[in-house]
Amino acid sequence: MSAYQSFETERLLLKPTSAADAPFLHRLMNTPKWLAYIGDRNVHSDAAAEAYIKEKITAQFELLGYGNYTVVRKADGMKMGTCGLYKRPGLAHVDIGFAFLPQYEKQGYAFEAAQKIKEVGLQVFGIEQIVAITVKENVSSQRLLEKLGLRFLEMIKLPRDEVELMKYIL
Repeated sequence: MSAYQSFETERLLLKPTSAADAPFLHRLMNTPKWLAYIGDRNVHSDAAAEAYIKEKITAQFELLGYGNYTVVRKADGMKMGTCGLYKRPGLAHVDIGFAFLPQYEKQGYAFEAAQKIKEVGLQVFGIEQIVAITVKENVSSQRLLEKLGLRFLEMIKLPRDEVELMKYIL
């Protein structure tokens, strides 16, 4: 069990992603929208997902105290998606991000989770500036970012990546 703090909303539990979430993360990271909008992270097995969690997610929690949270529906314990605060190379500020399995989209879960994570970032972790990045094609993500109060700032490219991204800022 993680020593890091979990957070709750009316319908959701946001718990720090751990090795126990590897099968779920493996499935999520290979959905068509993840691959199209976030990119292939070469997580093609539960073991690869566990390694990714250890190298990327747990490492950031150990360094900063926050990171990627698995979003669980309180009513039935279903793991639906992820939402978190990320320190990324090439971004001066902390990035908020989210991804959900297709069957849980368009039900308000992503907004509910992201609103809580934004609030936690500002109030609990004392983050002063939150940004977000998304590809131009991901219109639903852009709408959610705007609903969260973020505004489009500029087009950017991250280091070692040729994909042009829309950068939003709170």
